[in-house]
Amino acid sequence: MADYIDGFVHPIPRNCLGEYKLLAEAVAEIWKEYGALDYREFIGYDMSLEGTASFTDLLAAKQDEIVVFGWVAFESRANRDLANKKVAADPRMAELITSFKSGFDAKRMAYGGFESLFQV
Repeated sequence: MADYIDGFVHPIPRNCLGEYKLLAEAVAEIWKEYGALDYREFIGYDMSLEGTASFTDLLAAKQDEIVVFGWVAFESRANRDLANKKVAADPRMAELITSFKSGFDAKRMAYGGFESLFQV
């Protein structure tokens, strides 16, 4: 059971979505190799609810961009910390980032680690 996740949200240019998906699929396999229990990414379509701030607004996403929301699940924070160190040191990561024209910009990504509050 996952008790810790890394969550993230960021914009991607719509015309780069195909390349970004290929990159994300390859990166997900590396994270899972190092202990992630689950890796998921979703693209936003229904991005507004009256009375709330939208991810689109918070990220200052442009008209030609789509919002990506995802998470990587781990058994514990300790497992996450170890996996993230291994992923950061894996030379395949740098190679993947430079080999795809994905439009990904880490400076526009919101990220955080989350401990489980409850699960149903």
